[in-house]
Order: sequence, then C-alpha cells, then structure tokens
Amino acid sequence: MTETHLHLHHHLTRSIAAAMAGAPMNKFKIWVLDDSAIVVSQEEVEEVVKLSYGYPSTAVKFFRWAGYQLNGRHSPYAWNLVVDLLGKNSLFDAMWDAIKSMKKEGILSLATFASVFSSYVIGNRVDEAFMTFEVMDQYGVPRDVVALNSLLSAICREGRTKKANEFLQVGKDKIRPDADTFAILLEGWEREEDIAGARRSFEEMLLEVGWDPRNIPAYDSFLCTLIKGPNGFHEALKFLNTMKERRCAPGIKFFGFALEECMRKLDARGAALLWEAMKIRSDFRPDTHMYNMMISLHCQLGNVDIAGRYLDEMVYDGAFPDYHSYNTLFQSLLKTRKLREASSIFTEMVKNECLPSQANCIAAVRLFLDSGDPCMAIKVWKFMIENYDSNLEETGNFLISGLRDCNRVQEAVKYAEDMIDRRIKLSSSSLTKLKHSLVKAGMASVHDELLKKWKHR
Repeated sequence: MTETHLHLHHHLTRSIAAAMAGAPMNKFKIWVLDDSAIVVSQEEVEEVVKLSYGYPSTAVKFFRWAGYQLNGRHSPYAWNLVVDLLGKNSLFDAMWDAIKSMKKEGILSLATFASVFSSYVIGNRVDEAFMTFEVMDQYGVPRDVVALNSLLSAICREGRTKKANEFLQVGKDKIRPDADTFAILLEGWEREEDIAGARRSFEEMLLEVGWDPRNIPAYDSFLCTLIKGPNGFHEALKFLNTMKERRCAPGIKFFGFALEECMRKLDARGAALLWEAMKIRSDFRPDTHMYNMMISLHCQLGNVDIAGRYLDEMVYDGAFPDYHSYNTLFQSLLKTRKLREASSIFTEMVKNECLPSQANCIAAVRLFLDSGDPCMAIKVWKFMIENYDSNLEETGNFLISGLRDCNRVQEAVKYAEDMIDRRIKLSSSSLTKLKHSLVKAGMASVHDELLKKWKHR
C-alpha cells in the first residue's frame, strides 16, 4: 500500500467510524453508506470495528452491510473483533450468535475463545468462562493445555488467581499442565503479592514439570514475589542458589527488581551478591539501568571509588554511561570534594556529549573556585553559558568575585564584559569589587569602560 493509499485508507475508516459514533443509539442508517458509494476492503472493515467498541449495535450493522459488499468474505480477524466487541459490551447472546456463524464458516480459533474468556472474566462471570472452556471442543477448537493456559491467563490478569488455581486443581487430571501454566499462575500471584500462593504453585510446578532452564518467566515471578515478604530478600537469594545448582536461573526482570530493593534499603552487600550472580552468567549482561542503580547506591553510601569502578566497567558489558550515570557520579565527587576526579569526569562527560546538569555545574564552579582552581571553574562556566540560557546570574557573579579574589583581575574583567554582552545581569556589588581592584592596580580607565558598558546594557 502506497503512502497516498494508506492516508486515504485511514481517512475512510475514521470517517465511517466518526459517522457511526455521531449517530444516536440504534439510529444509524445503512443507506447513508449506500448513498455515499463507499467501497470497503477487509482491512478497512477491521479498522472500523476496532474504532467502534463504544457503539456495538451500530458496529454490527456496519459489519453486516460490509458483508454484502465483500460477498460474505469477512476476514477471521474481523469476526474475532466483532466477538470481542460484543463480549466487552456484555452482549453475550449476540456474541454467541457470531460464534455460531463463525463455526459455519469454519474460521473459529483459539483466539476467538481467548476473547470470550476475557470478556466473561472482565464481566465478573468467571463460571461462564469455565463453562465456555468445557464446550469449546464442540466448536472444533481443541480443549488442550494451550487453551487451558489462555483461560487461566484471562482470569489471572483480572486479579482472580485463586479462582484460576482452583480450576487447575480440578482440571489437571484431564489436561496436564505445562511450564507455561505455572508461569501464568506465578505471574498472577506476583501481581497480587500472594507469597503463600506463589510458594504452593512453585512447589506444584516442580512436582508436575520439574526444573527447566527455559522456564525463566516462572522463576522471575516467584523470586519477585518472595522479595516482597518479611526477610524476603534473603529467602530469594537462597532459592537463587538452589536454582543455580539445578542449572536454572531467573531473568533480567528479577535482577532489576532485586537491585531496586537493594537501593531502597541501601543494601550494598545484597547488591554485590546479586551482581556476582549476574556476572557469572553467559546468557545476559547487566544493562545501563542496572549499572546506574549500582552507581547510585554506592554514591548514596559515600563509596564514590566503587561507584567510579562500576562506571568504568560498563563498556565491557556493552552498556554505556548516560546522563544519569555521569551526573550521579559527578555530583557525588563534588559532594565529597574529590575535585581531581570530578575534573576528569567533567571532561569525559563533555567529550561524550552527556551534559552535566546545571545544578552540578553551579556546585562545580563554586567548589573549584573555593579550592583554588579557577581554570577549572572557568571551564565549567564556559560550558554553562554555551548550554544553558537561564539561572546564570548568581554563578556568573560568583565567578567574577572569585577570580578577583584569586588576583586574576584581567580575567574577571573579561568575563564581566562577556556577561554584559550576553545580557546576564552583572550585579553592582561585583562591579564595585572590581573597581577597588582595578583602581589599586592603576587600571581605573578599564573600570570606567566597564561601567559605561554596564549602564548601557
């Protein structure tokens, strides 16, 4: 489809949907479409139905009208959308009429019944979702473990994991659950923060399907649930070691969640154990977000040297420092007055186009001046005026006063003139201090020129 045709396609479907939406309930007249000489394709029918969930009666009228144009050849996807639209609007009798029509066409699929399961559960009619599962094979769709998992997933998504588990206990003698079955239940227990339920399902999983290195989602959810309990972090670490012995492991989801818990509790030891468990694995590496958490954790604890090592190690794992990585470390170096290292990080940040934050720059100018390093203060100031265009006045005036106090009067004058040229307000007190130094150095005329500029700014 060309760009022009794509535009016309979107315009047509939205125009039809808008006309349907604007009509009073049950008052949309199909002859409006007939008179317009509109011709629709299967794809356009799908798009209109997608946009019509708020107008089910009108959508069905349109669907029937479009069926005449298409000689009854609606796509299976369009039929599934209609079933879903009717179910989500609790029009269950009409939904089953559509399903019977699909059966005649031979186009029913598990996707159809997955929609029905979801509609019943959302409508707080879980028992009818169960009954639908029991009869679906009469409609030519196998009642197998994939269908079972679809049903359980619909129930767990709506916070009814206990109900899903009860159904599994009754039905597992006929349909043997697989690894995905337990992953679905464990994700449900995780959402509901039900630690006891998660433990029961995990134990049952080990009995039914055993340890499986591919079952990462189940391990992720189980460990994430455990962490939320009392003494949960240490219990999760214990299970992590057990998994390791069985050649199984969780994925990046658990490690990320566990690191966030360590950050929240300022637990450097726990974070180090997790990090070691991640680093010995060959199937994935820590990403930038994980490195940032470790950098932030150690900066908060005052372990700036350790944070710096994490920053240096990032590239070896294919992760690259970003704005957060650099600014967190830069701020901590300034706070602990490690100014040589701060200078180095600042230079690296600028080189790598990761801008130091304005707050960090303001702190850096002050600290470098206070520590007797005006050159570095000037370097930071130059960066500030090139990259920020507000909140510069206070720092600029502090720089002028600091340069004067360091007996660098000519540089103070230079940057004072630059501030005036840039329309950054030079305070009268800064000008007065400069006057004393310039008069004392026999350079009163320089002050007079500066004053003249200042008055005409």
